[in-house]
Amino acid sequence: MNRSYKIGWHCFRALFRFYFRWRVCNPERVPKSGPVILACNHASFLDPPLVGADLRRPISYLAAPRSSVFPAGRHSPFLEVIPVDRDGGTGRGLKTILERLERGGAIILFPEGTRTPDGQLQPARSGIGLAVIKSSAPVVPVRVFGTFTAYGKSRLWPRPRRLTVKYGPALGFASQRAEAETCSMPRLKQIYQEVADEIMSAIARLEPEEDNQHD
Repeated sequence: MNRSYKIGWHCFRALFRFYFRWRVCNPERVPKSGPVILACNHASFLDPPLVGADLRRPISYLAAPRSSVFPAGRHSPFLEVIPVDRDGGTGRGLKTILERLERGGAIILFPEGTRTPDGQLQPARSGIGLAVIKSSAPVVPVRVFGTFTAYGKSRLWPRPRRLTVKYGPALGFASQRAEAETCSMPRLKQIYQEVADEIMSAIARLEPEEDNQHD
């Protein structure tokens, strides 16, 4: 971590610990080094820093250039906000993702593409499948709990609600990546969506109860 990122990291940890009374489950499932995609459900602007605040490595957070979170992130190096397409899987967004991963970075992607309007999990968009197939990085599913109640779309200010972040076992997608090298374009598009759906299913299977957790 560089100095500015580390300062922000400590500030977010203090916020989540004392204001939101957070719980973290299985952070050891995230590799300590090397490329990794953290695929998380999306309910609030709190999600990106919450996912990264217990990890001892810098995490890149992606946002659409017109997102209200982007102007602050652009001028705050510790937030590591990168301007990308909304689903993070086309155009400049894909190029940025792959460059970061090739350098051994860690990136958070949201399969749903945008924040949930009602607190429920939304269907996955194919963009994350494209990013996964084009890279060789493992995918760690992540689920956050409580962020919609604390700071959903309708909230003007975060409320002090209990937050939990849980990391699942890594997914490899070796067979899909191998098939994608030689399959037809229609099949390739199917693979992108299948990968996205599999990631979203892994997120949905994560439950808040977990033996290996700490405050």
